[in-house]
Amino acid sequence: MKVLLLCVSTFLPWSIRRFILQRFFGYQIHPTSRIGFAYVLPKMLIMEACSRIGHLTVCKGLDLLHLKQYSAIGRGNWISGFPSNLSSHFVHQKDRKPQLLVGEHSAITHRHIIDCTDSVIIGKFSTIAGYWSQILTHSIDLEKSRQSSSPIEIGNYCFVGTNSVILGGSLLPDCSVLGAKSLLNKHFLDNYHLYAGVPARPIKKLPPNLLYFHRKEGFVK
Repeated sequence: MKVLLLCVSTFLPWSIRRFILQRFFGYQIHPTSRIGFAYVLPKMLIMEACSRIGHLTVCKGLDLLHLKQYSAIGRGNWISGFPSNLSSHFVHQKDRKPQLLVGEHSAITHRHIIDCTDSVIIGKFSTIAGYWSQILTHSIDLEKSRQSSSPIEIGNYCFVGTNSVILGGSLLPDCSVLGAKSLLNKHFLDNYHLYAGVPARPIKKLPPNLLYFHRKEGFVK
């Protein structure tokens, strides 16, 4: 029933649609926030002031999608998870959190694939840039022959280049850049670095005075 109501409400004026999403789905959507023609159906949706989700984005199977103020998810993204109340998989991971948290003034651009079987946290003023990057929190544990997942964290003031892959258990630290077409599969700790390659490794230190690291608003003109 919820799926049908969601699909029908997509074609209604935004004020009516927002009322339906809050009244019947229990979502928290600030009056200045907006969802385009998109299929967005997590268990809980929180959209803070001036956040937005673009057209043709799909979001399903998450316990929580939380967009902080001025954050954005662009067009044509595929965001999926495996809800925590389903017991046929991941039963050994009691603390797994299928969620996507997008920090203030951060952006996921267009046509990316994000697997939120476990938690994906994107810090403030960070950008998942370009197209076709993949963020994958789950895979098969070959040793134990079972599905397993690990969270992913992208720090504050980070830049993820186009067509990159980020695997479960990875951390891109604050004020860092992941080069285009890189594979991040480790937990790095050094801020102000360019990480790149397959697999990614530290390439060079970045000057702390780069203006990208000191933005007061997320959108880059």
